[in-house]
Amino acid sequence: MRRLTTVLAGACAAALFAVMTVVLGSPAVAATLVEVTSFGNNPGNMRMHVYVPDSHPASPAIVVAMHGCGGSGPGFYQGSEFASLADRYGFIVIYPTATQSAGFGNCFDTWSDAAKRRGGGSDPVSIASMIDYVERNYQGDPNRVYATGSSSGGMMTQHMLAVYPDAFKAGASFMGVPFNCFAGASDYPPGSSRCTGGSMDRTPQQWGDAVRQAYPGYSGPRPRMQLWHGTSDTLVPYSLLRESIEQWTNVFGLSQTPTSTDTPQANWTRSRYANPSGTVQVEAYSIQGAGHALPQSGMALYAIEFFGLTTSSTDTTPPSTPGTPVASNVTASSATLTWTASTDQGGSGLAGYEILRAPGAMGGTFTQIGTSATTSFTDTGLTANTAYRYQVRARDAAGNVSPVSNTVQITTQGGTTGACSATPTVQSQWGNGYVIQPLTVTNTSTSTITSWTVTFTLPAGHTLTGSWNATVTTSGQTVTVRSVSHNGTLAPGASTTSFGFQASRPNGNTALPSGYTCA
Repeated sequence: MRRLTTVLAGACAAALFAVMTVVLGSPAVAATLVEVTSFGNNPGNMRMHVYVPDSHPASPAIVVAMHGCGGSGPGFYQGSEFASLADRYGFIVIYPTATQSAGFGNCFDTWSDAAKRRGGGSDPVSIASMIDYVERNYQGDPNRVYATGSSSGGMMTQHMLAVYPDAFKAGASFMGVPFNCFAGASDYPPGSSRCTGGSMDRTPQQWGDAVRQAYPGYSGPRPRMQLWHGTSDTLVPYSLLRESIEQWTNVFGLSQTPTSTDTPQANWTRSRYANPSGTVQVEAYSIQGAGHALPQSGMALYAIEFFGLTTSSTDTTPPSTPGTPVASNVTASSATLTWTASTDQGGSGLAGYEILRAPGAMGGTFTQIGTSATTSFTDTGLTANTAYRYQVRARDAAGNVSPVSNTVQITTQGGTTGACSATPTVQSQWGNGYVIQPLTVTNTSTSTITSWTVTFTLPAGHTLTGSWNATVTTSGQTVTVRSVSHNGTLAPGASTTSFGFQASRPNGNTALPSGYTCA
């Protein structure tokens, strides 16, 4: 039998989102659960256990599996099927133990302001340290990191994918809540919680904005999300499944209407939400009659399949070469690339694409700048009036990489005119909106300026919905931005990055504002 290095503490039966009473058990194998006492920055004062199967590839995937309130990492190891699946499919499992309390003990912090910001502190930073430890010490694959959990752990799954979207490939949340559902520690216990009191109802846009604001400036790919909930759950109401669906479909710019619905097992209803390329970005399971007792036997396998970890390790054939990228919406600071999809050749399934960029019209080295689960990618933060070259390659679930595509070259638009310059940066964008933050204003003259005025044009159908740190007026599609007292004075060469704005646009429209001038 597996030998635990620590003793499982008794679970508190009255704890919120408590450990499941159904214990699934674990098979006897040689590998053991090991506690790691020094794994790095640990502001959440958490404990870490790791399970490394005897047989695994040189660079194994990592699954972070999180317990419910009152539980522990070793308890979730014993009471769930993830370790036995690790034996079968060769991935490493991290089992964190939470020590936070908000009315009940050993709950993952999804309520504090610190936990809701990337790098803000508390449990998310501790979990990120655990992942980094496994990547460094067990050669875990940083491109194949996944999160899952039950109840409080399911809440933390959605939380981690919001705060650390660049660290995870996908997540599976059992009986969780949307990110930023809890207003604070006093909102966490049942009976007094607005989040879990049964009346929580926000718009998809509000839920999606909460995720986008957790990591300002992030514009990379988002991890896919799988959601599970029992229809008879009264502790974490079943209605919160709909709120989570609304949050994550909005994050991906998808309709809240599923692209497909089926019944993989009796009393299970599965709804899938796919992008135009057919990739399922959000998947939701309604378990008829189930209370607060997930995952049940067999459900962990569906989560691992959603992660893409059940494919055969014998696939050594790379995908076909992607089509030559086509550039569009080239501005002074960004460009959008699209390409024809690759084809999986070895049976493990296409996992995504890697985008490479080189400076200038010739020479230089192509380096990877991002990844995409779809056949499009927007590169931001570019320099005005500058040439760049791009290539794309595909990767399958077994880790095989295709040859690079042919090269496409772009030249960004010229900079702005006047005594100052205005350079926009796309912080984030989704199906029907975007955030420009910052719009950097730089004094390009040889003397100090005491105020500045920026003008730009919104594309047809776009509407300004918010702005900050400036006085803004609109006339038709022309926007005029004037400095305020605290950011108007700039010495020669100095800049301010305080101004930004948010705008809406027709769904599917990918245009961005243009014609920036500064005076």
